[in-house]
Amino acid sequence: MRPPARARNLRMNPSDPACPARRRLLGIGAAGLALAGAAARPADAMPPPRTASGARSLAFENLHTGETLRTVYWEQGRYLSQPLRDIEYLLRDFRTGQQHPIDVALLDLLHSMGRQLDCTRPIQLISGYRSPATNAALRARSHGVARSSLHMQGMASDIRIPGRDLRHVRDLAWSLGRGGVGFYPHSNFVHVDVGAVRRWNGV
Repeated sequence: MRPPARARNLRMNPSDPACPARRRLLGIGAAGLALAGAAARPADAMPPPRTASGARSLAFENLHTGETLRTVYWEQGRYLSQPLRDIEYLLRDFRTGQQHPIDVALLDLLHSMGRQLDCTRPIQLISGYRSPATNAALRARSHGVARSSLHMQGMASDIRIPGRDLRHVRDLAWSLGRGGVGFYPHSNFVHVDVGAVRRWNGV
């Protein structure tokens, strides 16, 4: 069942034929073409979706592609299939274009973090899903990349939250106790996943 149109606000790359914004959301005709050709607004200027009490929403900015997404992904006691597909697309491996389902436990973790940090701007995404080929290539360049990275299972993301100190983001993620938390102060991101509870410091 599709959520109401008001609950979803996408600014994605219209030139990518796999883009859901091209395949499913914009439609055809002059209005769709005008939107596809329009310059994307800054991520922090995107209006938040109006959500009913108890609904869960997320907002992302993919720093590699410039795409942004605001969507309600859970309401009335269930996860919504179309928003989950939109999130899967935005969190795809930007190097290969490959997509993978994103674990809803990760989405719920990010939602909880956003609420507790009182975020009004999108979560900045450095890495979401990572294909095995990409993971192997990154691992060849850095010992900090795990051979069996949870990124390859759609269970991890590397993020920043605009306007929030990176240490506060790390501490909150750790306090929630839902998985792994890696702190990378020089690279300016926090890794969060929904695997085993553990913590580490990177570079």
